[in-house]
Amino acid sequence: MSGRRPSRFRAALLALSSPLLILLALLVLCTRQGADKLPAVPALVIGSGLLTTSWIRRRRRRAELLRALRQGPPAGGELRQGEGSPP
Repeated sequence: MSGRRPSRFRAALLALSSPLLILLALLVLCTRQGADKLPAVPALVIGSGLLTTSWIRRRRRRAELLRALRQGPPAGGELRQGEGSPP
């Protein structure tokens, strides 16, 4: 995977992909009868798994950021230009 960031449209589409997959699976589950519902189950499980994983990662990143903010600036060093608040 390249180091480039996706465009805004593509990033928004990727962010909505899991909820849309879940919505599509629920729609299929509601509209089909009997054994025809079975193909929607993997999509529902995968979409839910992706959403849960994303939520867990976001929570860990935020906790790590909060921990770093509470620690304050690194001890024994001056701030380099462009870091921290202006003098």
